[in-house]
Amino acid sequence: MGKTKAVRSGIERNLRLFAVGQLGWAILSGIISNWLVYYYMPSESMLSQGMKIFITQGVVFAGLTVIGVITACGRLLDGFIDPFIASKSDSCKSPLGRRIPFMRFAAVPFGLMTLVVFISPVDGESPVNNIALFVSLMLFYITLSLYCTPFNALIPELGRSQEDRINLSTYISVTYFIGTAMAYLVTAIDGLLEPALGAVWSFRATVGILALVAIICMLVPAFGIDEKTACGEAVPSSTPMGESVVRTFKNRDFQVFELSDVLYWVSITMFQTGLPYYITELMGFDDSMTFIFFALMTVVSLVFYAPVNVMAKRLGKKKLVVFAFFFFCVAFAVTSACGQFGIPAMVWGVLVAVLAAIPMAVLGILPQAVLADIAEADAIEAGEHREGMFYAARTFSMTLGQTLAMILFTSISTMGQFGYRATALVATVFCLVAAIVFARYREDRVLGTIAAAPAPGESGKKEGE
Repeated sequence: MGKTKAVRSGIERNLRLFAVGQLGWAILSGIISNWLVYYYMPSESMLSQGMKIFITQGVVFAGLTVIGVITACGRLLDGFIDPFIASKSDSCKSPLGRRIPFMRFAAVPFGLMTLVVFISPVDGESPVNNIALFVSLMLFYITLSLYCTPFNALIPELGRSQEDRINLSTYISVTYFIGTAMAYLVTAIDGLLEPALGAVWSFRATVGILALVAIICMLVPAFGIDEKTACGEAVPSSTPMGESVVRTFKNRDFQVFELSDVLYWVSITMFQTGLPYYITELMGFDDSMTFIFFALMTVVSLVFYAPVNVMAKRLGKKKLVVFAFFFFCVAFAVTSACGQFGIPAMVWGVLVAVLAAIPMAVLGILPQAVLADIAEADAIEAGEHREGMFYAARTFSMTLGQTLAMILFTSISTMGQFGYRATALVATVFCLVAAIVFARYREDRVLGTIAAAPAPGESGKKEGE
C-alpha cells in the first residue's frame, strides 16, 4: 500500500513538473502569437504614443504584407523542421532519455530568440529590418521546435493511463492559459516602464523579463524529471524519418484529428491575434485592457476545468470537443459584432471573454489527450513507439493553421474596422468546419485498441506461469 502511494506521488510530481515547462513555452509562444503583428504593424494610436515603424508597411504583393510573409515563412519552417527533430528524438539513445537532452539544450536559446525578434538593427523603417526580422524569426521557430517537439512527445509517455493522461492534459492546459495570460501582460508591464525607457525599449525590456521567467520554467522539467525512471526504457525508433512521417499520416484517425486541428488553429490564431485590435479598435479601450479581458477569460475557463476533467472520463472526449468547436463559433460570431447596437463596450468585452472561456477549457485539455490515445493505439498495432512523430505532425497542423491565419489576418485587417470584424467571421467559418470534420473521429475504435492491449509485463508474466 505504502509503495503504491509512493509511486502515485512520484507520478503526480512528474506531471506537475512537466506542466511548469508548458508554462514557460506558453509565455514565449504567446508573446510571438499575440504581439508580433501588433508590434510591427502598429495602429495610429500606438504611433501617437511613441511607437515606431521598423519594417515595410501595407500590402506589397498580391494582397500580402511583409509581416504576413515573414510570419508565414517562420511557421512553415517550423512545420517542416518538426518531423526531422521528432525523428532524432524518437531515435535518441542518450543515457538521459529520448526527450530531456533536447529540452535542456534548447530552453535558453528559445527564450533569447524571443527577445531578439523584437530588436531591429535600424532605428526606423528599413529593408534591413525586414531581413533581420526574417532571420530572427526563423531561429525562433527552430529553437521552439527543438524544445516543444520532444516536450510534447513526453505526454503519452508520462501519462500511462487514461486517468493520468487526462490529468496531465488538464495540468498543462492550466499552465498554458496562465502562460498565455502572462504574455498578455506585455502592454501592462510596458506601461510601467515606458516613462523611463520610451515606447520601444519598454516593450523590449518587458519581453526580456518575461523571457527570463519562461527560461526558468522550461528548465524545471528538463532537470527535474528523470525520464528513464518516469517513462521506462522506451526502445528508440529505428524507422527512417520519411517512412515514419508516411506511417503517421496513413493513420486514418490521425488524418481526421490533423485536418480538424489545422482548421481549429486557423480560427483560434485569428482570434488571439485579433484580440488586441478587437479591444482597442472595435471596443475603444486602451491596449492595457487586453490583459484584463484575457485574464477574465482565463479565470472563467479555469472554473470549467474540473467539470471538463470529470465529464471527459464519463462521456468520452469526442462529444466534448465537437461541442466546444460549435460553442467557439458562437463566441467568434459575437466578437465580429463588438461595438455595435449601442451596447456598452464593457458589456461586449465581458460577453466575448465569458463565451470564449467555455470552449477554451475543453480545447485546452482534450486535444492533447486525444492525440495521446491515437499515438498509443498506433504503437500497440505497429509494435513501435513513435510518439515524437505524432506530436511533430500535430505541431505541423498547428503551424499550418497559424501560417494561414497570419496571412489571412494581416491581409484582411488592412481594411480597418471592417477588416477586423471580417477576421472574426472567417474564424467562425473555419471553426464550424473543424467541428464537422472531428465528428468523424472513431474514438470507440481507438480506445478499444488500447483497452484490449495487455498491461506492460502482463504477457511475459503469463508466459512465465
